[in-house]
Amino acid sequence: MSKRAKSKYKINRRLGVNLWGRPKSPVVMRDYGPGEHGQRRRKPSDFGLQLMAKQKLKGYYGNISERQFRRYYAEAVRRRGDTSENLIEILERRLDAVVYRMKFVPTVFASRQFINHGHVRVNGKRVNIPSYLVKDGDVIEVKEKSRDMPLVLEAVESPERDIPDYISVDHHKMQGSFVRAPKLADVPYPAQMEPHLVIEFYSR
Repeated sequence: MSKRAKSKYKINRRLGVNLWGRPKSPVVMRDYGPGEHGQRRRKPSDFGLQLMAKQKLKGYYGNISERQFRRYYAEAVRRRGDTSENLIEILERRLDAVVYRMKFVPTVFASRQFINHGHVRVNGKRVNIPSYLVKDGDVIEVKEKSRDMPLVLEAVESPERDIPDYISVDHHKMQGSFVRAPKLADVPYPAQMEPHLVIEFYSR
């Protein structure tokens, strides 16, 4: 189980956004931070805005450690092209993000656990590492014995999320493929993400 699973909605309240777009998020009812001083409002500094942008992006993808997130930043800088777009592409290639996008699970936290428990195959081989980066054309499928799990069936039938264009899915076969690298504009974030501020944060 992800160590953030029980308190994941505190991330929403601390940042003041409905990070995953779920109707049961407490931000829907209370759009202020948790705790005694949560309702105090102060204009954030430039550093505060950059930090918040980083926390939003890290929080959205579940349980990425600071060390790992910094590695993704370093890889995004190393690649050619726009660094902020590169960062989004790397995050969207994570296997837990892809399984979540394919609607095999209801949340990115559940996706991490689902993969850890060996329910997912990539190109016919079991992969139990949520941070595994998929390539264009990789086929991701739910293991046959796992396809009737209530978690999977509920996620597939949920009208909460749409599947983006850069991913192809056949829910009858419980498999799909990563078609192409997405741009920021392609990713269906329920909250506004500002990867350029994340890049500014790390490049200070």
